[in-house]
Amino acid sequence: MGKRILIVDDEESIVTLLKYNIEQSGFETEAVYDGEQALNMAEQKYFDLIILDLMLPKLDGMEVCRQLRHKGIEVPILMLTAKDEELDRVLGLEIGADDYLTKPFSPREVVARIKAILRRFKKQDDEDKSEEIVIKELVIYPDQYETYMNGQLLEFTPKEFELLLYLARHFGKVLSRDQLLSAVWNYDFVGDTRIVDVHISHLREKIEPDTKKPVYIKTIRGLGYKLEGPK
Repeated sequence: MGKRILIVDDEESIVTLLKYNIEQSGFETEAVYDGEQALNMAEQKYFDLIILDLMLPKLDGMEVCRQLRHKGIEVPILMLTAKDEELDRVLGLEIGADDYLTKPFSPREVVARIKAILRRFKKQDDEDKSEEIVIKELVIYPDQYETYMNGQLLEFTPKEFELLLYLARHFGKVLSRDQLLSAVWNYDFVGDTRIVDVHISHLREKIEPDTKKPVYIKTIRGLGYKLEGPK
């Protein structure tokens, strides 16, 4: 059975265009036309990826994405928008979208993005079948999406966990903000990497004994960040 894609857009012409081209590429599709339908469908059925328009009736795409992530539904989300505004991109990715495409777009580009996201998630799933990672009092279980500090389970958003896991897998190595943005979000903001700093700040609040004097996630001025253990 092919990969299943849920298309969520209130413009029938766009849905028709997407369904045809995505199905021609070997995927199965279903479509809904408002945010409430999208939420219900994603909770009831399994999908490999959701194409989610930002501007929707009843619930907008941001709220759909936020609620899905809050419910623990980790399906990859490709967000569509007619707006080409930086703030929308940052907010969309910060609440859990995996990629972002601005209208108008070519069907070929949509299919290419879908394939890239699914490849990335397959690679991540393969990597996540590894042993736990132990860094002093910090223990990460990739296959369970769980992290413990001093034996206490920590709560992370999916992107926070992926960022911490990427840092841990490159223990002791300085990683630039652009590297982290590309690896964790698979997106290029042309030098605007504030979303990385926001997530680093959130991680520090959860794992550092003192956020003003971090001992795990170090800032390397002018270069980026690196994960290391307390001395």
